[in-house]
Amino acid sequence: MVLERKRRVGESVCCTGIIGQECVNTFAIEDRVVLRQVNSARLVSPSGNQLRLWREEPQACILDRAAFDISLAEQAQGAGAVYVFNSLVKDIAIERDRVSVEASCQGKGTNFEARAVVIASGFGSRLCHRLGLGRFGDFTIGAQAEVEASGVQEVEVYFSPEIAPGFFAWLVPTVPPMARVGLMSRRNPGLYLKKWLESLVAQGKIASAEAELSYGGIPLKPLPRTCGERLLVIGDAAGQVKPTSAGGIYYGLLCADIAVRTLHQALEDGDMSAKRLMRYERGWRKRLGRELKIGYWARKLFERLSDRQIDRIFQIAKANRIDEALLKAEDLSFDWHSRTILSLLRYQMVSRTIGLIKLPFRAG
Repeated sequence: MVLERKRRVGESVCCTGIIGQECVNTFAIEDRVVLRQVNSARLVSPSGNQLRLWREEPQACILDRAAFDISLAEQAQGAGAVYVFNSLVKDIAIERDRVSVEASCQGKGTNFEARAVVIASGFGSRLCHRLGLGRFGDFTIGAQAEVEASGVQEVEVYFSPEIAPGFFAWLVPTVPPMARVGLMSRRNPGLYLKKWLESLVAQGKIASAEAELSYGGIPLKPLPRTCGERLLVIGDAAGQVKPTSAGGIYYGLLCADIAVRTLHQALEDGDMSAKRLMRYERGWRKRLGRELKIGYWARKLFERLSDRQIDRIFQIAKANRIDEALLKAEDLSFDWHSRTILSLLRYQMVSRTIGLIKLPFRAG
């Protein structure tokens, strides 16, 4: 049973909807939910310097996020899942032989019982802290709008403390002439986005700055614990998100796959103890732990960079053809950033520019 807070699957969500080709292939994402394929991106520095990353084969896809959510729900329902909409979970009680869930379903108090519970409620739920799993160590807020941008043909990413302090902004074409414009910021993301929309209008990039904004919290570090007795947490609710790009779809699906295998075997064996379900925690941290650690370190480092330092990195990358070298590397990946980060830091000119002294992890 799925207790869904929304009235229906596919309601608005603040998500750019970009996933790597590896995710598409691994989970057989249906063609009907893909708006367009992407094989290039344009990176823009504070002063307007540009790096264009391009490969002949598709590197990513831009999803119709509502259609994607509906597709997943249809697959779940086809496998026997029952959805209960407009249902807000208020409390979860872990008992000796069951889990009790207190919910408000269409305004009416209802109680459910089950052998186990999976929290996949996205960022912001208080349930995890209430169940003793801790709080997020760090997070940010994303803001996004749908706009008309008929001249935009490829993904554009802007790195400027003036546009998105400590983070970045994006302009992502979807179905012509529409595009998604957004950014992340620890404070006032809506204010920064409105200001940037006006700037894009002035540049002739988009037709109008008048747009409805959507917001979403983004965890940058995972929860201290993501499982307990009869309990698992997955996706954004667990903090299984790339700290570099804030993408969470692929990592969430990978961790859900580990959760399914762990939970299925535990149910078959009749052992729902915290010790048994810890296999899930160990499994996903083995898969993603180092990636998240290096990504978060890079995220904190980037937040300290000035306009001048960012511009200098762009100049170094272009003058020394570092961007071309990275593109030729077989391990350059849309989804796995640690190798690219470490490869970039091996260039002494880059390390000196950002004031790098010592890595807080093994580079090998």
